[in-house]
Amino acid sequence: MLSAPATPSSLPAPQPASSLSSSFAAKSSASSSSIQSRSQAAGVPQASPVSMRFAASSQVIAPGVARSNPLGSSSNQPTSQYIQIQAPPAPQIASDLLTVGVDGSLSTAAYGLAPDTGVLLVNDSTQALITDLSAKPHLSRDGGKGGYLNGQKLFVFCDTGSYTQPSQSSTGNFLGFVSSSVAIDVNMSAAQGLPLTLEDGIGEWSDNQGRMRGLSPLTSGEQGYNDVMQGQGQRYAVWPESSLIPYNQTSALMYAPIVYDNVNEVTRQAVFTYTGTTLLVITAHTEGGPSAERVVDKLFEENEVEWGTIGGLRSYGPSGVGGNDGKVYLFGTTTDGLLLARVAAGSVTDRNSYEYWTGFGWSPGMQANNSEAHFVSGAFTSGDIFYSPAHLTFIFVFLNPYADNTFYFQYLLADHALLPPSAPGGDPTSDIAENLVKYGWSEPQVLYKAPAGPTGMYIYAGGVHQGYFDEDDITNGGKRVLLSWTVPTGANPGAQSSEYSLMTADLTFA
Repeated sequence: MLSAPATPSSLPAPQPASSLSSSFAAKSSASSSSIQSRSQAAGVPQASPVSMRFAASSQVIAPGVARSNPLGSSSNQPTSQYIQIQAPPAPQIASDLLTVGVDGSLSTAAYGLAPDTGVLLVNDSTQALITDLSAKPHLSRDGGKGGYLNGQKLFVFCDTGSYTQPSQSSTGNFLGFVSSSVAIDVNMSAAQGLPLTLEDGIGEWSDNQGRMRGLSPLTSGEQGYNDVMQGQGQRYAVWPESSLIPYNQTSALMYAPIVYDNVNEVTRQAVFTYTGTTLLVITAHTEGGPSAERVVDKLFEENEVEWGTIGGLRSYGPSGVGGNDGKVYLFGTTTDGLLLARVAAGSVTDRNSYEYWTGFGWSPGMQANNSEAHFVSGAFTSGDIFYSPAHLTFIFVFLNPYADNTFYFQYLLADHALLPPSAPGGDPTSDIAENLVKYGWSEPQVLYKAPAGPTGMYIYAGGVHQGYFDEDDITNGGKRVLLSWTVPTGANPGAQSSEYSLMTADLTFA
């Protein structure tokens, strides 16, 4: 359990962003308007949208690779302040639930949200409680996908450990561990040809030592279990592994897997069990940092396709980018291809509103894990599909499971230029993402060969940080992309080099 601040405030603890939803127990009560209203209620200012420009062609323009520039390893720069709040710990759970093995009930709304997890907001009740950290922590964290949201470049991580600052001769002391965290690149360093410097927000810290609350809130069942069992090698984790799926101007979605981690304390071998998927609404704030609201306890179950864990995309309606109309498309992971699901933007929390591609049409019946209704075939460990206005088609950038440290890309072979409904010359009644099931894909081509890590281990968690380069970004009509991936360093997580390194490269498509 994370420690409380040394001198806690006597004021009642405000609710974290994660507990604003009163609909956590109901899978169908949140809507487009309610998600939008949460951002407005939190006082989130809206950044000016980035304008999009389209190539002048009636045909798809085949993409190629023009140049690439490796940027190196990113560094962490935590904020020097935190919100001095002593949150009550998660309630204790029944002793007969504290056993080794998955218990899906711990991830349900019956337990509510743990008050000591999730990012705190800076608002009228917390502004006066901002004070200095005793020392900035050293962070070691895994993953690092994300995306552009409301003027900020977000990087979302999975397992994150905090330590006291190490020296060249000694490692830092362990402080705490959470299953997710978030940071922003405040300087847009990659645009200057530099490695990223990532800053964590004020609302992420649990105490003045730099222990963390975690980006994704846990249920009190998950956290209560972890409080007792994590020291023995068992825990529940919410791992936001995919890129952000834009929702509107101020919010994005992440379909994050709930994972049961069982580590053998003798051999240190870990077994990870997928137990279902939850839905996070990410909001980009200013002072407090980005936050996540867990609007559904568990949207998809452990015996179902892992929908959305590799990502998805937003298909906006005629209101254009940042609007609340249109659909959300999800990719479903199988061993030999990706399945496709979709839902109206106003119904993302209602699993009964999703429909699934069968290979012949859309059906309310969910595809099974052994379905062969792939809209793209192949073996993929991570990746992103996005629309390129400069090429007038969709591009798929991915890593395969063959440990070759190589990014590949394919593009959709449409027989004409594809335009969204809000574009000049676009059909306002159309859904551009429907083209994903109408056409085939080009053969995979090499996009970028990443340098080997210090231990020779393969890279993972690779993808495109969509929107990073603003008007020059490939998602806005430019041709630049920021590639990111994770490399194990082989170092102690408390060492200066940390256990993992987030690497990036600036690449320009032809």
